[in-house]
Amino acid sequence: MADERDRIGVSYDVKPHAYDPETNPELFDGVPARRVLAFLIDLVILAIPLILVWLFFFAVGIVTLGLGFALFGLMPVVTLLWAAFYYGTTLGGPRSATIGMRALDIEMRTWYGAPSYFVLAVVHAGLFWVTTSVLTPLVLLVCFFNQRGRLLHDFLVGTVVINNPARVGTMRTGGPDRSTV
Repeated sequence: MADERDRIGVSYDVKPHAYDPETNPELFDGVPARRVLAFLIDLVILAIPLILVWLFFFAVGIVTLGLGFALFGLMPVVTLLWAAFYYGTTLGGPRSATIGMRALDIEMRTWYGAPSYFVLAVVHAGLFWVTTSVLTPLVLLVCFFNQRGRLLHDFLVGTVVINNPARVGTMRTGGPDRSTV
């Protein structure tokens, strides 16, 4: 059977979960609460440039005696492009974390341990907004019914959010060295 598999170039091996909450509980300790705070930080970061664009469109509308107000029709497109860029470059970057996630020492990985990448990050963020819009924010309660604290969109794209190695290191040692304080 293995010879036939090699011949057609298809592997049937399923990768196991890289992060086990029973052997490494510190990876998941406090992650849901940190995700909420990280989301709020990222929401502010996303909103500030959009408010500036809105103000620019408003100023153009005033200067052009109302003709420039048509630019407000571009706001949904500008919003989607900005959000895709932000999530793709931060969540899909080398640290696999948005600015809010970095501030709170969490990161996103694939369920088998690989770092995130641009397309995965954009799809992940898009599914978050779609699932919470369509299924109400109550869908976020899913994290309380699984050991890894994964949300519905995490299951759909195969990701898991964990504490980053620096935070895990301080949790394993009992916190930062307080002897110098």
